[in-house]
Amino acid sequence: MLNIHDLKVALDAESGIVRAIDGLALSIRRGETFALVGESGCGKSMTALALMRLLPDNGQVTDGQVTIDTTDVLSLPESQMRGVRGGRIGMIFQEPATSLNPVMKVGDQLVEAIETHTALRGDAARAQAVEWLRKVGIPAPERRIDDYPFRMSGGQKQRVMIAMALAAEPDYLIADEPTTALDVTIQKQILDLLKDLQREHGMGLLLITHDLAVVAGMAHHVALMYAGQIIELAPADTFFAAPQHPYARALLKALPDAGRRGEALAAIPGTVPALTAPFRGCRFAPRCAHAQPTCHDTVPALLPVGASQVRCLLLQPGGAGLGSAAEAPTLARGPASTAAAPVGRPPLLDVQDLRVRFPVRSGLLQRTRAHFDAVAGVSFQVQAGQTLALVGESGCGKTTTGKAIVQLLRRLATVEGRALLEGQNLFELQGEGLRRARRDVQIIFQDPFASLNPRMRVGDILEEGLAALQPDIQPGQRRQRVEDMAERVGLRREALARFPHEFSGGQRQRIAIARALAVGPKLIVCDEPTSALDVSVQAQILNLLRDLQREFGVSYLFITHNIGVVEYIADEVAVMQAGRIVEQGAAAAVLHAPRHEYTRTLLSAVPRL
Repeated sequence: MLNIHDLKVALDAESGIVRAIDGLALSIRRGETFALVGESGCGKSMTALALMRLLPDNGQVTDGQVTIDTTDVLSLPESQMRGVRGGRIGMIFQEPATSLNPVMKVGDQLVEAIETHTALRGDAARAQAVEWLRKVGIPAPERRIDDYPFRMSGGQKQRVMIAMALAAEPDYLIADEPTTALDVTIQKQILDLLKDLQREHGMGLLLITHDLAVVAGMAHHVALMYAGQIIELAPADTFFAAPQHPYARALLKALPDAGRRGEALAAIPGTVPALTAPFRGCRFAPRCAHAQPTCHDTVPALLPVGASQVRCLLLQPGGAGLGSAAEAPTLARGPASTAAAPVGRPPLLDVQDLRVRFPVRSGLLQRTRAHFDAVAGVSFQVQAGQTLALVGESGCGKTTTGKAIVQLLRRLATVEGRALLEGQNLFELQGEGLRRARRDVQIIFQDPFASLNPRMRVGDILEEGLAALQPDIQPGQRRQRVEDMAERVGLRREALARFPHEFSGGQRQRIAIARALAVGPKLIVCDEPTSALDVSVQAQILNLLRDLQREFGVSYLFITHNIGVVEYIADEVAVMQAGRIVEQGAAAAVLHAPRHEYTRTLLSAVPRL
């Protein structure tokens, strides 16, 4: 058993001592899946780093105990911890792009893990590495094993990370958002693989995720975290059938699907509080619709409530109670309707026979030996004020299509076809004409960490686009606009003075969204904009995108693998496979009466609560 008792972690930051984890306790048995869920910044990933003793230089465990059977992990010398780290406790990190060595081939990194923690060496280790790449769904693993990470898509890099963690066959696996960057078919394949390994090896799994549908299908127990503490702990079936804490109820009501289309999601107001000061009362009270005066003055304990343990004063003996889960209030801001396409009006964006070819280089001089057709004749239209969702498996060409439209592949690939924005071909623009077009077409990238300058503060990052594309705005007005946009995406104003590495993955995604929205574009290419966000923040972002669409008529080319988001926000859906669109039409028709076999396969793999 992996036991965590009263774990406390503190970070020494410029703003003061951040109590990232405050008294966390849980136990994971071999063969059991324990899900740790909660908002971005609540301490989930910090818990994982503490268990692996991989805290940043400014962090330390101030109290508590972590044991594997009878081994005290926190007291081991580093020389012994290397055997535990990877061998007994494996980890799948949240951001594969920053976890893989960019100057090593993925095969060398995988072989290194196998040789370190197993008895295999040389050709046998390489053959095992190829087999693991095949198991996690990497196409042509015999060839891709010699690729560098930058040659792989975000989903493929995530699969490589999963293969590295599983190759050592650890006793316990910490999976920090293991399927965030994966499409639904590969997600199902990976989750089934994890289940099989649990059955074969009795592996314990700590699953850190914001995808509650994945939790419902995988977990035996659920721990809900908020502001560094566990606020609800319950068996998985109990948690989903009868959530107790107000925060748990609000999370379940924030999930997007077709049933909530046309209305605002139940976004939880406010943000997770700063963890630099001691709390006098319940940490969720400022955002709770049920909060009473005593909630702000009394610190609640984690006490049994039925089959669960809940940290809520209202549910303790003598408390006022919350009512049934069905009576929990909807914390929405009112209905938000999707704009209808004007009859007979030309589309905002008209993509005609788009083809993108990448050179395939080899040899010492890296000469071009062949070409790879990433996008092979794609055509679609995006109407003004509407959303076209582009869905498909990782590597099918979705992101390449988006990058080609916003002119980010000019020197990397051969782009053919036409992309007409209000009748003007984007592929023919140069100089000042291209600069003006960039005000109208923006992109939200899939990997927020790689798309944010690590040497710039967040406020400067958001101002940079405005200064470059709208130089007529005065500095004072520009700063005010940046502050307003930060608040609209759920960031406190003091966050503008911090650097990107000081934020969690979900918070960095909010910064990227704010940067794209700040210049007031007509079209935004959204490349997995909510994949790194937890449920409550996802609801805030989706509400924000719908409000902006209603208010300004902005259009979205929405690249995603989250079918629930597609059901909620999309007007049209285009399904891509191997660089081609295989099915396209109105969202309701494609999602509920698909005609193509590939579309039916995609939808059958979608996890549901």
